[in-house]
Amino acid sequence: MKGIVLAGGSGTRLYPLTIPVSKQLLPISDKPMIYYPLSVLMLAGIREILIIGKAADLPQFRTLLGDGSHLGLDLTYVAQPEPRGIAEAFLLGANHIGDDQCALVLGDNIFHGTAFSKLLRDEVRDLRGCTLFGYSVRDPERHGVGVTDEHGRLVDIEEKPSRPHSNRAITGLYLYDNDVVDIAKNLRPSARGELEITDVNRAYVAAGRAKLIDLGRGFAWLDAGTPEAMLQASQYVRTLEERQGVRIACIEETALRMGYIDAQTCYRLGTGMSGSNYGRYVMDIAEEFGALV
Repeated sequence: MKGIVLAGGSGTRLYPLTIPVSKQLLPISDKPMIYYPLSVLMLAGIREILIIGKAADLPQFRTLLGDGSHLGLDLTYVAQPEPRGIAEAFLLGANHIGDDQCALVLGDNIFHGTAFSKLLRDEVRDLRGCTLFGYSVRDPERHGVGVTDEHGRLVDIEEKPSRPHSNRAITGLYLYDNDVVDIAKNLRPSARGELEITDVNRAYVAAGRAKLIDLGRGFAWLDAGTPEAMLQASQYVRTLEERQGVRIACIEETALRMGYIDAQTCYRLGTGMSGSNYGRYVMDIAEEFGALV
């Protein structure tokens, strides 16, 4: 499976913060926002990942992440000339996807939960068509909402419904088989001139090949697209990290635990940031892991 992080868009909801810089490079606690969606793909076992962003932002992403080889990844980049909807990611990433399946994650979405890596890898292994992830919210009218029948099968997706039939919002993490590229190529822009991800998902629903996984208790999903949401996300991450002594979305630790790099490589990456608490944490994890293997 190939992965895509959609880190484009104008970030207008965060102006003036995002006038000079991509919102995915802004901090959530002590890490750039893009670390969080990137770590999700890594936890799913995906190592070939395309980052889509504005042309002006790509040099900064490359400075931050390079080609990914230091993490055991293969990172590539493509520019999004202008935001034309989430589903445009499959057109921009068609060559990257090739004949493979695809996982798409939005660059401002943050996921955290117990045994998340196993859940993701199981769904990647068993993928048949499209797998979406739902999360119960108090304001479903602000989201795309998944509707299931009495047997729990996904039968409809309502886009920002005034009278929602469900409170399960569709999150910004999507798994697709290779048909997604052709589906995206045949989409027509919506009234707002965008290629809608909901139209992609509805095509799979209509074919009876869509699945909705509920992220229930023990999981957190945060959309960090506004200043208020960024603050809430930072507070959530900081609180958990302080209480549990672990770091969420530490990509060096994720690479180590997934077997993409060894403890020595992880330690070396930490020494390059040893002036920060984050760097010292990476070094400590590498030493602890190295002592156990």
